[in-house]
Amino acid sequence: MLWLKTFHLLFVIAWLAGVFYLPRIFVHYVEGRAASEDVRRLVTMAGRLYGFMTVMAALALTLGLLLWKSFADAYLGAGWLRMKLLLVAALVGYHFYCRLLLGRMRRGEALPGGIALRILNEGALLIVVPILILAVVKPF
Repeated sequence: MLWLKTFHLLFVIAWLAGVFYLPRIFVHYVEGRAASEDVRRLVTMAGRLYGFMTVMAALALTLGLLLWKSFADAYLGAGWLRMKLLLVAALVGYHFYCRLLLGRMRRGEALPGGIALRILNEGALLIVVPILILAVVKPF
């Protein structure tokens, strides 16, 4: 069980690295494009990073489901677990929103402005920090 938890955490960390970095690439893309810079490399970087973070997310979620199944009896009905799963679903939604932005980027369409993308980048913390607190502290 500890090995399962270890690899779950490893894949979560790798996923979050992409979640936190991809919006920064979007910011550089938007600002570079506004300055008439060559941003083609950023499109390639964003695509590769999204692919990596998607694989890591799939592994993290799969192992998370296995952990949930193995602890279901002990925590079935726990409020903290329901809230954590809701926030994990929000993080998956954030992940897919990044996919939408990546698609726009690849097609050369407009993205939100640099400030909005910076806020998006920081917004991930509003999801991740409560997940961490719920998983470790189990407050309710």
